[in-house]
Amino acid sequence: MSSLSAFLERKNIEISLHRYGIDALGAMAQGLFCSLLIGTIMSTLGRQLGIEILVTIGGYAFSMSGPAMAIAIGYAIKCPRMVLFSLTVVGAAANGLGGAGGPLAVLIIAIVAAECGKAVSKETKVDLLVTPFVTIFVGVALAIAIAPPIGKAAISLGQLIMMSTELQPFLMGILVSVLVGIALTLPISSAAICAALGLTGLAGGAAVAGCCAQMVGFAVISYRENGVGGLVSQGIGTSMLQLSNIVKNPKIWIAPILTSAITGPIATCFFGLQMNGTAVSSGMGTCGFVGQLGVYSGWVNDVASGSKEAITSFDWLGLIMVSFVMPAVICPLINMVLKKIGWVRDGDMKLSRA
Repeated sequence: MSSLSAFLERKNIEISLHRYGIDALGAMAQGLFCSLLIGTIMSTLGRQLGIEILVTIGGYAFSMSGPAMAIAIGYAIKCPRMVLFSLTVVGAAANGLGGAGGPLAVLIIAIVAAECGKAVSKETKVDLLVTPFVTIFVGVALAIAIAPPIGKAAISLGQLIMMSTELQPFLMGILVSVLVGIALTLPISSAAICAALGLTGLAGGAAVAGCCAQMVGFAVISYRENGVGGLVSQGIGTSMLQLSNIVKNPKIWIAPILTSAITGPIATCFFGLQMNGTAVSSGMGTCGFVGQLGVYSGWVNDVASGSKEAITSFDWLGLIMVSFVMPAVICPLINMVLKKIGWVRDGDMKLSRA
């Protein structure tokens, strides 16, 4: 047992929830962002502005999401170069065979293939052949065997959530908004979770609401401590910056969470806000305004397909209110109550300076 532990340590193979559930999942979201998400944004802008080259470039970026995710995962779990490069093939196979649930298939299969590749890396005199052979063989074989059922399972779960949200928009609006918002602030990837489950429609709209409640909420209630820099870094960056402060005083999280519980059902029941763009956008909130661009691209696609007559002023009102106005108003009001009862104090949300 001690020899196995020594081998795993020498190979930098760390079987842990942190490495796979935080490091790998977070990196996968970045890979998605740098391929599928950017590609979607470029294609949407290209179609709206009549710039064909943007549509073409966006299509290439979109098509490389599988390899981008796998390489990002490999980088996060510290793969040697030969393993890292071989994951290009693994990502393409897992994402392609996983269908709409491809991101989840890529996450699982890329991790297994990468660790197998790391295990044999530089163990033989023909490493140039052995390492990529093992990594690609294990990854593609697994993709053929398990990517389709993983994809189907992920999509089934996503469809169940979306169907439940259609049937119970109030309760599921609260649940989805709160849970995805919490995931966004924790060191896991809400974007990757939404992408893996294919979370769109009303459920996607609730997810956007939850993420915005966390980001805009924290940005506004901590403005006194962090100024404009904190407003921008949290409001269009990430609310994860508050994680260390949440650990010190978990009660600072109450206001953003309650805000998401309020804005989620308003998004689903009153505004009927839907995310019909890419599922990964559902978990991005106001990060680079990707959530809002995703909702807009969904409107454009719906109009083009004929399922929506036009983009209305009520659509824009709902998006602006849910994304920006309500979190900026509701969260400070709740936080004011928390301050009065002594649960939150000045300085509790001060961001550390690098």
